[in-house]
Amino acid sequence: MFHVVLYEPEIPPNTGNIIRLCANSGSKLHLIHPLGFDLDDKRLRRAGLDYREWADVGEFETIEAFMERIAPKNLYACTTKAQRCYADVTFLPGDALLFGPESRGLPANLLGGLEATQRIRIPMLPHSRSLNLSNAVSLILYEAWRQAGFEGGV
Repeated sequence: MFHVVLYEPEIPPNTGNIIRLCANSGSKLHLIHPLGFDLDDKRLRRAGLDYREWADVGEFETIEAFMERIAPKNLYACTTKAQRCYADVTFLPGDALLFGPESRGLPANLLGGLEATQRIRIPMLPHSRSLNLSNAVSLILYEAWRQAGFEGGV
């Protein structure tokens, strides 16, 4: 199992799509406050369809609280500011994949506290800003799960 961590997510449909993604991949979703929406938001429910009951979703007030309570094997921060490509990482079950808020990404002080090997990116064409959050999570999560042999999948 992998941990998907959304740091201060802002857009309900993105989080709903990621709930569905986590439910279908056996991953746990962790939401770091503050959230830009209420978990009962109809847009989140619509995007997640009926997968909320199948998804394991936790909430934390801070990233530090998440790290202390969950203690993932490795933490990888997904950011356009990284040099390391996600495809160059050897992921292990129990790793955490950290994604920032849609409008601003992960804060510099959080990224600065991580080793360069913990910061990963998705290659894009020059002058591109970023991918949609749920698309980025899908790419990296499925690469991690592929490396684990799609354990538990059919």
